Amino acid sequence: MDFLDPGQQPDVKPVSPAQEAAEKARLEGELSELRQRHAELPADGPERHELALEIARNLALLERGDEAWPLAREALDHFIAGEQWQPAAEACEVLYLADQPQSLAALGQGIWLAVTYPIDPEVTLTLLQHFIDDTPPDADGAAVAAATAAFVVDLRATDPKQREDLLFFTQQMLGNVARRHSQVENQAQFDYWIEKLELNQPDKFLVRLRNIVDVLVQDDWWFDREALQARLPDPEE
Repeated sequence: MDFLDPGQQPDVKPVSPAQEAAEKARLEGELSELRQRHAELPADGPERHELALEIARNLALLERGDEAWPLAREALDHFIAGEQWQPAAEACEVLYLADQPQSLAALGQGIWLAVTYPIDPEVTLTLLQHFIDDTPPDADGAAVAAATAAFVVDLRATDPKQREDLLFFTQQMLGNVARRHSQVENQAQFDYWIEKLELNQPDKFLVRLRNIVDVLVQDDWWFDREALQARLPDPEE
């Protein structure tokens, strides 16, 4: 792993009030179109839950989480029942964005799904980044999440362009976490930090990630995690 120098990171400009208003108007207009399309679908239409999740995402981004929650929650149950793991993980992200009492449980379950199943690594990274953003700067959990993100990308990203972009993103993610966690500022410090926290040993940091998920979810699992795990193929077969 290489340490990403701060000078390599793109500048992030603050969003102006005019830009915020334009984005809100865009989301409102999109929400209206999505609701119209949703209303025209048959009750048992295959796209109904996908559209409901899009509606819920827009509502969450518009800070109308109480409206978003039931739509995303129903969609999650549907996707789990159909073993559609990627949209199930995406539904968990929307439930997290809805900012409701059980949103952290939703994030934990989304992380579990996104790491357990071979879905698009971008979805996995998004969920792990949400956890990092919500974690205190000195907590080891953010480092575990960043290491997991790098591991998932290395394992799953096969398209050359996506792989290059995501490897850069996870390198940046690890560098940012290292700076805020231990004031890491150069490659030697970064290498020591990685080794000290055992972030180069997946068999150790993935166990720690499981513990993090357990803390997030507590007893609020909405699906039978043990049953799903029992059906996973043996990696040695």
